[in-house]
Amino acid sequence: MADLWMPEAEHYDLGDPAPTDSKFPPKAIAHITWDKNASEAKPQAHVSFGRLLAYFTGAGRASAPHILWDPFTGQLAQFYPANSRSKSVADKAGGTRTNRAGKVVLQIEAVFFPHTIYDGKAYAQLIDTPCKGWAELHRWVKSHGVPDVWPMGRPTSFTSHRSEETWAKKGGWYAHAHVPENDHTDPGSWPAFKRTVTPAKPKPKPKPTPAAPPFPGRHFFVLGAKNVHALKLQKWLHAGKWGPAYTVGPSDVMTQKDIQKVAALQAHYLRELGPADGLCGPLTWKYAYEVATGVRRR
Repeated sequence: MADLWMPEAEHYDLGDPAPTDSKFPPKAIAHITWDKNASEAKPQAHVSFGRLLAYFTGAGRASAPHILWDPFTGQLAQFYPANSRSKSVADKAGGTRTNRAGKVVLQIEAVFFPHTIYDGKAYAQLIDTPCKGWAELHRWVKSHGVPDVWPMGRPTSFTSHRSEETWAKKGGWYAHAHVPENDHTDPGSWPAFKRTVTPAKPKPKPKPTPAAPPFPGRHFFVLGAKNVHALKLQKWLHAGKWGPAYTVGPSDVMTQKDIQKVAALQAHYLRELGPADGLCGPLTWKYAYEVATGVRRR
């Protein structure tokens, strides 16, 4: 379940919550605080996050958004839970629903105005800033079902275009300049959505090739020898279908038939195991095991 209060934000519950209207699709509204009217010729000093925070928790609480975001420092403050309306857009009585028109209507105010000076540098657009905190902010908004689309187009200038029909029917991100019953033209720009990259599943590590058990010694495989090692070898020879088939066995006694089966294996791999004399040495033992277990193709 998505968090009603963004974990990365400072929380300042202003009270007076009111439910959103779930018959509309989920939305987010992008704003800038636009505290000063600066210009390229006359840029002005940045207004601090702390000053805006004091405003929205004080004299400006009647117009507080859900989230206040400083794109220079990454600071975030939240004033209303996600399932409540906030108060940053005009919402005329009896008109088109704005603050509540969605399963959520998450309003984001970026602490910014065009041509703001921060740390000695002027920034003409919001997207020119470092946009610190945007990844976390976008992730939280998306967790509430707001799709990564701009039904009225991603804002690229301070122009307004509004459609009540689009607003009512389509979820996604809207500029303040897109919201019916409002006359603001912000935010002018907005950072691109952060794509969620699903990490590729790591390729399974190849299973280590099982090694043949240590060779116990040639004397365990001479004609008439009776031991557990002879039984192992016979089982491998039987699995590999070498030489004449058993009518009885495998057993723990080396018989003439077992010698013939060893010779058949050696004849198949004559270059590596020859001569095909039926006498089991370390390499013949290894090949018998590997063919029987599928490590080596016949």
